[in-house]
Amino acid sequence: MSVQTYKRLFKNWQAGSKVEVAMIRLIMIPLMDKALEEPENILMLHHYCNKEEYVFHHAISIGLIGGYIAFKMKCNRADVYQAAIGGCLADCGMAKLPPRLLNKRESLTADDYKEIHAHPIFSYKMIKDSSIIKDSVEVAVLEHHGRLDGTGYPKRLKTKPMKLFSKIIAVADVFHAMTSERAYRKKQSPFKVLEMIFHDDFGKFDIAVVKTLLSSFANFSIGSRVKLNNGFIAEIIFIDAGSQTRPVIKVMDSGQIINLGINRELYIEEIL
Repeated sequence: MSVQTYKRLFKNWQAGSKVEVAMIRLIMIPLMDKALEEPENILMLHHYCNKEEYVFHHAISIGLIGGYIAFKMKCNRADVYQAAIGGCLADCGMAKLPPRLLNKRESLTADDYKEIHAHPIFSYKMIKDSSIIKDSVEVAVLEHHGRLDGTGYPKRLKTKPMKLFSKIIAVADVFHAMTSERAYRKKQSPFKVLEMIFHDDFGKFDIAVVKTLLSSFANFSIGSRVKLNNGFIAEIIFIDAGSQTRPVIKVMDSGQIINLGINRELYIEEIL
């Protein structure tokens, strides 16, 4: 229901309406409260996302994942709400892009990416005069595609360090995007995505933020059934604190125990 409410607001923004941050606050605060009572659901949001309505699911999901990370990083409840509202608003500027980009089925071209790279600036302009969110959250909306090593976009962000809200929303955004089914890309398992963020993208994201999401995910994963890249179905039976993206699993058919930390050619393709 929250996704559909956001979708209605997004359509209004496409038609030229102003962003009413108070409306986003009304959506996100009760949703965040409920999510914190059942936090295991927050990390499974990618299961509910469909590629046709990705933009709308993504907005709500960034908000919930961002708020959850803030909560686990011991932010006070007011700042948890701020992170949730900011995350939800990060992509409001997508409403200013040509609709063909939002619905495109094939791979994006270099020109497409150039247009999409403008959306954080649009988002920031649409919410910068709000009295409901902190200045640092407004900046986080602008910076959510910025990276600590100076890459990302908009490029002019290179000159100053990113604040906590920016770091949190950046991780929430990329985690949900990479674990979700897209029109032009298959979803990847949270374990694989977290491994990529942690290792392949080392230096781009704040380590404390990534570790917070990683340890939270590990806590809820014991006992989960997973599908491996070789097609086997297995159960997670142990997660070593030093190798949280590669747990010890038991293959359902054979009972074989495999430590994915040692057996590097295997990885979790999907959480069932």
